Amino acid sequence: MLIRTNPHRPNELRSTRLKLLRATVCLVSLATLATTYEYSQQQPETGTKSVLLPAVNRPPDANAQMAMHDQQSKKQSFDAANAERKRQLNEDSARLLKMAADLKIEVDKTSKDTLSLAVIRKADEIERLARSVKEKMKLTVGSN
Repeated sequence: MLIRTNPHRPNELRSTRLKLLRATVCLVSLATLATTYEYSQQQPETGTKSVLLPAVNRPPDANAQMAMHDQQSKKQSFDAANAERKRQLNEDSARLLKMAADLKIEVDKTSKDTLSLAVIRKADEIERLARSVKEKMKLTVGSN
């Protein structure tokens, strides 16, 4: 290939050669990368097999199975106890709300200076129920 350059411009030849050299290096690099990629896709990797020890593949012995079964049954009983506690909390909260509304109605009926013995008893009962609800809310079975 003959490249004609202007004799008045000596750097033009050098610049053209440099551009050709850069283009050639880029093409060779791309060809190398493409070949390497294709080769890595075709060849399976041979040194990366995972080796599991026989103890890992062994099923649990009778004691371990019994322990797992006990743990599952405890979890089920804890879940059942927590569900029962939640149901009781819902019932007691509804009863507490109804009793408080009834007490308010009775207090509104009385005068501001006098309270009947029935109103005081209802207030005590509401207080006991509220403390019971508070203690049940603190309690969670099997929280470890």
